[in-house]
Amino acid sequence: MWRVLVTDEMKLGDNEFPDLQLDYRPGMPREEILERIAEYDGLITRSRTTVDEPLLARAERLKVIGRGGVGVDNIDLEAASRRGILVINVPEANTRSAAELAFALILAAARGVAASDRELRTGVWNRKRLGLELMHKRLGIVGLGRIGGQVAQFARAFGMEVWAYDPYIPQRRAEGLGVRLVDRLETLLPEVQFLTVHTPLNDETRGMIGRRELYLLPRGAVVVNAARGGIIEEQALLEVLDEGHLFAAGLDVFAGEPPPPDHPLLHHERVVHTAHLGANTFEAQERVAHGIVQRVREALAGNYAYAINAGFDPEAFQALSGWLPLAEALGRLLAQITRGRAQLVEVSVLGDFEYEPEPLFAAVAKGTLAPVIDEPVNYVSARPRLQERGVRLVSRRDSDARGFAQAIEVRLATDEEERRAMGTVLAGRPRLVRIDDYALEIAPEGHMLVCLNRDQPGVVGTVGTLLGEAGVNIAGLQLGRDAPGGRALFVLAVDQPPPEEVLEQLRGLELLERVDLAVL
Repeated sequence: MWRVLVTDEMKLGDNEFPDLQLDYRPGMPREEILERIAEYDGLITRSRTTVDEPLLARAERLKVIGRGGVGVDNIDLEAASRRGILVINVPEANTRSAAELAFALILAAARGVAASDRELRTGVWNRKRLGLELMHKRLGIVGLGRIGGQVAQFARAFGMEVWAYDPYIPQRRAEGLGVRLVDRLETLLPEVQFLTVHTPLNDETRGMIGRRELYLLPRGAVVVNAARGGIIEEQALLEVLDEGHLFAAGLDVFAGEPPPPDHPLLHHERVVHTAHLGANTFEAQERVAHGIVQRVREALAGNYAYAINAGFDPEAFQALSGWLPLAEALGRLLAQITRGRAQLVEVSVLGDFEYEPEPLFAAVAKGTLAPVIDEPVNYVSARPRLQERGVRLVSRRDSDARGFAQAIEVRLATDEEERRAMGTVLAGRPRLVRIDDYALEIAPEGHMLVCLNRDQPGVVGTVGTLLGEAGVNIAGLQLGRDAPGGRALFVLAVDQPPPEEVLEQLRGLELLERVDLAVL
């Protein structure tokens, strides 16, 4: 049974997980967390608990950190990754609630709801206030992820045409949502009467909507930010509203929260506000709590799909799950048959892979490290560990799959030599189809002897005789050669590793140029 500590308030409900012991301690003081964290396999937090290097240094058993919600600013991702600790969140639990609030702000800003409400509270009955309809208008969405996509669906239901700018979203997703995807923000802005942003806040997006961008919008446009404060420059928004270029704005977020009481946007007649309430519905909070516990449980059981510090998309991880054992096996094979100190691992993804192949790179890194380090390594820790050892991991894509529909080729370069291995998945099973320039086909599993020799009669028979005399059973054989009478390579799958003295005998044979043993 795994022990999981919950240190922040959460609506856990009465869900039961028989293989988890949940210790619910909301508001637990940091000093006590530091004292007790070594007892736990998992930690679940919201934003209150800081998960930093001093805490992680004491977390001897910790395997998974779950963050209820979206942001992980309170977690040291780099330190967690070095230790192979998975960091999990549940961003989609808030998707519906956040999208509904964003669309509510669009409607409220378009109809002057907040201004009319304020007037009515002071006794003013103003029936002359005019607003905007959404029907036949064009909505621009910056960031077509989960929330942006949901907003697009709402907008289309209101009869709006939807355009979007998102350089990280494939065309097929936009088409599936009925959205026109453009490749430049400057192309989007002049064409839309309503604008809503749904991106994370980072160096690329901070201040991306400033005075210039706001003036690229048509006169009388409506702007909404229910994503992160700072994406839209607040001073620029204030000025453009005051100058009459914008009809109205809706804000759920500010660059500094809470904003000071005298913040000019708070008192602007044509701005409607909420206090960062995107995720604040009863339903969303219940989904967050149940979802994060479930994902922490899955992660403890070995499912890496939702680990945000693994650097890949959950859908890609699931879609490529049949290729991960192959990728790991190729890395593990080369780590054992390539002599010298590793300097470079190059992973080539060949053919048409629908999803981004990041999970394959992590699998190759894990396989490359596993035979050469004593401590456990996983898909999260593998790439940082490679980097620590001075090994570069590079990747490339090529439409030519060398006669297969899809394949992976890995090249390992050391200070002495370089070797290559290529594999594919046939009928759902990983197959090793090439080592260096030698074509073959064999399952990359178990114990494998990789032998290089001159192509002449009797070589395989001599090796087989030595192995048989030592009681080593041969389970499979594959061979390849560059030309008749030239060089050849053969792979023997054996049921058990040959004793060291037998390996030395094999390496002493004049028939063989080289013998390497790999355990996959």
